[in-house]
Amino acid sequence: MKIGIVGLPNVGKSTMFNAITNAGAECANYPFCTIEPNIGVVPVPDYRLDELTKMYKPQKTTHAIIEFVDIAGLVKGASKGEGLGNKFLSHIREVDSIVEVVRCFEDSNIVHVDGNIDPVRDIETINLELIFADLETIEKRLEKARKLLKADKKYQQEIDTFEKIKNVLEEGKAARTIDFTDDEIEVVNSCLLLTMKPILYVANVSEEQLADVENDKNVNEVRKYADMENAEVIPLCVKIEEELTVLDEEDKKEMLKELGLNESGLDKVIKASYDLLGLMSFLTAGEPEVRAWTIKKGTKAPQAAGKIHSDIERGFIRAEIVSYDDLMKEGSMQAAKEKGLVRSEGKDYIMQDGDIVLFKFNV
Repeated sequence: MKIGIVGLPNVGKSTMFNAITNAGAECANYPFCTIEPNIGVVPVPDYRLDELTKMYKPQKTTHAIIEFVDIAGLVKGASKGEGLGNKFLSHIREVDSIVEVVRCFEDSNIVHVDGNIDPVRDIETINLELIFADLETIEKRLEKARKLLKADKKYQQEIDTFEKIKNVLEEGKAARTIDFTDDEIEVVNSCLLLTMKPILYVANVSEEQLADVENDKNVNEVRKYADMENAEVIPLCVKIEEELTVLDEEDKKEMLKELGLNESGLDKVIKASYDLLGLMSFLTAGEPEVRAWTIKKGTKAPQAAGKIHSDIERGFIRAEIVSYDDLMKEGSMQAAKEKGLVRSEGKDYIMQDGDIVLFKFNV
């Protein structure tokens, strides 16, 4: 699962990417790995693993991970090949969701590509290029479906769906803003539309703005735009986040406390990105290892077991499950069992975020 970080030039996009990957290696006990110069694999911060590690004192603690891709900066006309447009669009096609960094800070030493600060204009610059690319895709699919309709009436469903999308795109809105029926969504998923990818906006602010970010004009403009897409906005100061990444854990906590923050903005971005992908974690805990396993929301127990090993899925009998909160409240697995809080679940059980699991199987 890959998340693409996008933004105009000089908005703090690459600095945030570097800070995310460095912070991940420092704070979460997972070795940072660079697969390509622009891809970073980072751990998902999870306080539950920290608490389980204190309880079990395992030999190893392993976090869930996600990939971030630092995508080339975009300029107007990318959909027509301007700048690194073709490269930008091809990289966007390869990711599962988008984190868009929006500049909300003033700084005369950092030139804005359009000359002044206007967060909504910047968002629309990027989103319109994605919309133009999607319009080209939809028009090609429409042309093909109309030809095929002469031989088979089933293509009318495709034509109706494509027309619906085209009308919204021509209004300057993303395809993700449309309510689709189950039948329509099958057609949509076959198109791989850029504006269907889930999106998270990061409002990059100055340290001064961070002190009163709820009332900041630029940040609130981003929020208003994001509301139209039911998207989340995370305000952060990339400059501060960069400083936090070089601190040890105690100094980092002290600096966050001085700033009046419970966690870093980057931790929020990583966790929100994980959620944006429709992912969650179930946990396994014991002396050898405490570990978070990544699954899609809605995954059933046998398929979750398959994440550990295919043999466990194949020979699945049942899952013994206790919720993280119940285990912490009782203080031990034995105490949780005595209170009847450890459940035995079968093949139809849908896994919940934070389930602590022991799978029973026979191969």
